[in-house]
Amino acid sequence: MKRRLLWALPIALGLAMFSTQSAFAQEAAPDPVTTQIDTIWLLMAAFLVFFMQAGFAMVESGFTRAKNAANILMKNLMDFCVGTVLFFAFGFGLMYGTSAGGIIGTSNFFLNDILVGAGSGKDWAGFLFQLVFAATAATIVSGAVAERFKFGAYLIYSAVIVGLIYPISGHWLWGGGWLAKQGFVDFAGSTLVHSVGGWAALAGAILLGPRIGKYNKDGSSNVIPGHSLTLAVLGVFILWFGWFGFNPGSTLSGMNEGIGYIAVTTNLAAATGALSALLINWLRTGRPDTAMAANGALAGLVAITAGCASVAPVGALAIGVLAGAVLVYGSSFIENTLKIDDPVGAIAVHALNGAFGTLAVGLFASPAVGALTGMGDTAGLFYGGGLGQLGTQALGVVAVGAWAFGTMFLVFWLLKATIGIRVSAKEELEGLDISEHGTISYPEFGTPFNGAPGERTHMPTPAPVAAATVKPAPVTNP
Repeated sequence: MKRRLLWALPIALGLAMFSTQSAFAQEAAPDPVTTQIDTIWLLMAAFLVFFMQAGFAMVESGFTRAKNAANILMKNLMDFCVGTVLFFAFGFGLMYGTSAGGIIGTSNFFLNDILVGAGSGKDWAGFLFQLVFAATAATIVSGAVAERFKFGAYLIYSAVIVGLIYPISGHWLWGGGWLAKQGFVDFAGSTLVHSVGGWAALAGAILLGPRIGKYNKDGSSNVIPGHSLTLAVLGVFILWFGWFGFNPGSTLSGMNEGIGYIAVTTNLAAATGALSALLINWLRTGRPDTAMAANGALAGLVAITAGCASVAPVGALAIGVLAGAVLVYGSSFIENTLKIDDPVGAIAVHALNGAFGTLAVGLFASPAVGALTGMGDTAGLFYGGGLGQLGTQALGVVAVGAWAFGTMFLVFWLLKATIGIRVSAKEELEGLDISEHGTISYPEFGTPFNGAPGERTHMPTPAPVAAATVKPAPVTNP
């Protein structure tokens, strides 16, 4: 009997180990249905964020003059084209490759790891989703340097920020780098996307200088109105729509129960941001300004992006209200005190509100919300978390801001010292559509020309049309 037990024992242990390994393998294998849902979700979110490029193009062209509209559209178009190539080649690897000291990725260039590993559909969808984020960071700068920046120099800037600057700071958190280990929270990129673009815009605007006619000799500023509030407000609606892919899409899974919740907090902040900016500016100036309300919605969206998965609805409302205030007073400070010319308000919307929204996580983060959305038990100051999380958020804001502003200031300075970054006064007054692209956005309202930069030719004057003689119909008595 004892011998039988001795023989049976190893057999039982072997069967137990085999069954355990089989069960583990079943648990570890991804559910194909879940994977497909996640893939579709990531693609739909990526398509929405891609459409935001059109929103930025409309906002920037609407807030600038008609003679520069084609130039704005070209910059936004090229941001995505240049960004696609550079992020594929280098950016994605620097951001998500094998980490070197938590600072920079060192593998997966040209998506080699995905190709070698026969990546799934979700891997490719994930790359596309990250690509459209990178393009968003690049295109923010376009509006701040509008109407006076050389197109060739702009292409070089776009390549550098998407291929190098944005991915490295992105690696610090989303690539599992040193900020991730500190517990820094930036769910969808208030700092990693919007502030990076905003601080780069500040560096470019400082080195570029204001537009001709923006400031008087006494330092007072002049309003240079854009040519179409219609386009600008349309662009804001497009961006607002795209943000429902930007923030909820950052769950990276269509199975996350927090998707709907994140969409709600995103919308609440956008609405209160617009209302806050409208009312504050109305009290200051005596009129409800359309442009300020439109930018207020964007300010609220930027600010909530870091904490959309961490804050309660009342927190989202508060963030939106405060974002509107940051926009109004921040824009005034930038324009009137610092004397920095930002035609579309990109610095206040993205840099200042990106920083504010990230800090707001340290104030309004709720552990209960984190449990719903999968963000963990992060607690802000108002939810019993003390000053610890706020300090971590401040560390991330300062580190990423210093990196983005410092590196991009150097890039713009080198461009200025070599090929130059500003068009001539003649070209600026004429408009960049003609001087840079040899075209015109609204030919019915412009001077005809042959398309060559700096040259003009008048179209043949049409022969006069003789006035038609209309003979009255004879009147007959009934």
